[in-house]
Amino acid sequence: MTTLSDRPHTALMVIDTQNGVLARTHERDQVVANISTLVTRARDEGVPVVWVQHSSDNLAKDSDEWQLVPELSRDSSEPLVHKTYADSFEATDLEDVLARAGIGHLVVSGAQTDECIRSTIHGAMVRGYDVTLVGDAHTTEDLSEYGAPTPDKVIAHTNLYWQEHRAPGRTAAVQKTDEVTF
Repeated sequence: MTTLSDRPHTALMVIDTQNGVLARTHERDQVVANISTLVTRARDEGVPVVWVQHSSDNLAKDSDEWQLVPELSRDSSEPLVHKTYADSFEATDLEDVLARAGIGHLVVSGAQTDECIRSTIHGAMVRGYDVTLVGDAHTTEDLSEYGAPTPDKVIAHTNLYWQEHRAPGRTAAVQKTDEVTF
């Protein structure tokens, strides 16, 4: 269980599901559909949904590319965390958002697997959170021309090592969308 005392609750995190981020990602439509399923299930069960939105020189705030994809809609009551680093905790109010809601377990979805997803799941574990990565609800683009593995291998490798990841007093897990329980 989480090492964060008095944080018995779970939240769904939806990271960087933005037009410019998802435009060329592996199995984009299926991943977005899985995230939509998770969002609906979390809302139905009264589980907080925390949205994270990245901005950078290549992803200018308020541009079309910066907007969330149209298939996913954030309810105005759901927290929106703006970030400029890969780890969603760095230089943001994410920790405050989670602390106020008593969140000690994060269920993580979104993009991109090899950057913001990996950075955030590791950042969460280091900060004391239990972390479940939804194995079929994260994706990345093809960077193999730069020497990276193909997206399917990046995703598979991330799922493989995260299901075996451990830290004192914290748990890591990988579940498919239909296996996730909040």
